[in-house]
Amino acid sequence: MRRVSERAILPRYRNLAAGEVEDKGGNDPVTIADKDSEALLREGLAAIDASLAFVGEETAHADPAILERLDRPCWIVDPVDGTRNFAAGKPPFGIIIARADGGVAQSGWIYDCLTGRFCSAHRGAGAMIDGERVASRPTGQSPPVAAISLIFMEEQRRDATRRHIAPAYELVDIPYCAAEQYPRLALGTNDVSIFERTLAWDHAAGVLWLNEAGGKAARPDGSPYRVDEVGRTGLLGAASPALWDELADLYAKMD
Repeated sequence: MRRVSERAILPRYRNLAAGEVEDKGGNDPVTIADKDSEALLREGLAAIDASLAFVGEETAHADPAILERLDRPCWIVDPVDGTRNFAAGKPPFGIIIARADGGVAQSGWIYDCLTGRFCSAHRGAGAMIDGERVASRPTGQSPPVAAISLIFMEEQRRDATRRHIAPAYELVDIPYCAAEQYPRLALGTNDVSIFERTLAWDHAAGVLWLNEAGGKAARPDGSPYRVDEVGRTGLLGAASPALWDELADLYAKMD
């Protein structure tokens, strides 16, 4: 991940030429760095274990049938998470990789391209940052701190979120980058987050990492996040199970 960042991503940071940024639709940009990063990651992961199917954000965008691979052993890759930030020449952005089997993430890695922070987790083995074990901790603030992503919600649901959930929290800006949002939930920066869109390359590694750190990320009804539930929306993350329960109770009142 570090090598790919140095070769394909950082040389183009604040250095994108005309025509090297496209819009996939819905204000969802893709750059030449995303495409080159994905190609290099695919090559590198095949060298590690070629028996796993490959599900990359950009290849899946080009061929949605690739999403059918999510129910088998596979690599799941976000080659530049936070492309909106990267294309605007600002942080944060990173690389996310998960290894899944049976529709469930078994391992996850999150690399911050600018700081070099490396988050990793393996199911049942805890969560790490730069090789050191990490335990999720709330901010300790009252009211708790919430980063709520509204951008993929329908307007009616945005209004309901503002009415039923926002008043219970101190709201802060979202980073538009899952590679940053999940660490914030464990490191005492944010207490809770709500995600509407739950694409596997954005969330598989982060959900596993946060849960292994002792926080909690799950569907609003409490069911585990699965990478093969393509199209399902709604995901809650929190620095502790108690904070998650409080958020889930408020979330349920929106229905």
